[in-house]
Amino acid sequence: MNVATKPKRTERLKRWFKQFFEQWELQTMVWPGVIFMVIFNFIPIYGLSIAFKSYTVMDTMQTAPWVGFDNFEIILKDKFFWDSVVNTLAISFLKIIIGFALPIILAIMIFELRQGPFKKLVQTISYMPYFLSWIVLGGMLINWLSTTGLLNTILAGLGFEIRNQNYLLDADNYYWIAVLSDIWKNTGWGTILYLATLSKIDPTYYEAAKIDGASRMQQTTRITLPMLRGIISLNLILTISGLLGSNLDQTMVLINSQNRSKAEVINSYVFDMGIAQGDFSYATAVGLGVSLVSVILLIISNQMTKRLNDNTSVL
Repeated sequence: MNVATKPKRTERLKRWFKQFFEQWELQTMVWPGVIFMVIFNFIPIYGLSIAFKSYTVMDTMQTAPWVGFDNFEIILKDKFFWDSVVNTLAISFLKIIIGFALPIILAIMIFELRQGPFKKLVQTISYMPYFLSWIVLGGMLINWLSTTGLLNTILAGLGFEIRNQNYLLDADNYYWIAVLSDIWKNTGWGTILYLATLSKIDPTYYEAAKIDGASRMQQTTRITLPMLRGIISLNLILTISGLLGSNLDQTMVLINSQNRSKAEVINSYVFDMGIAQGDFSYATAVGLGVSLVSVILLIISNQMTKRLNDNTSVL
């Protein structure tokens, strides 16, 4: 090694330590998060090796026999796995089609309200469902959708002919129940990023537009929406990359023996195979495959949004 490089490295280390101690307040905030990620996100990556092994609770990571891609071949032939993929994609696409634009619309509507108690009330009410766990919301939905629940009571009161059915026991209804309940829970909370972006828009843009005779709708389409383009693109990328992900908490609360054919999603299937049945290698192989596909979707969605945003990446 060149002796001349040693002083340079020493100088770099001195500068690094100097900057570290000058920013010790920020460093004390950052490093716990870094350590947490290393322990719970990076070290467990070693466990992915059991996707290529026949691992049981009687084995260790080192003694479990290698089986290559046998677990992945089993996945490709597993009808129940592909049923869970179809259910996951169907629910995810419905959430995007119906629910992606709702936080944007709600954020613009809240932004257009004048400052006052009514605006704060609307924000508070829209946020509240997010802070209720799926255990609580699931119990409410199970009660509301039962034969004597709130929904049948309302329909009967409006004069509709009802069959006193339990909607959660009908598999054909599950997609809509899962999608609409997820939108109800998360739409208000999803407005936060959009409202934060809207609060940074220079008011002089709107004042100039008013002078030019622009209506409220024209101000929204010509000023507000273009200003939200970056955060909308970022949320779209994250949403598309998570197509194969699903809300395990919601599924575990709402799933039952009658609607399982439509309620079983990839995450719940992995949970059943890995935890309930103890097939850790199979469950890990499924999780690894889903993660790889999600990374591919992330790259594709980023490239798509780059082209839609004047070839400027938002990542």
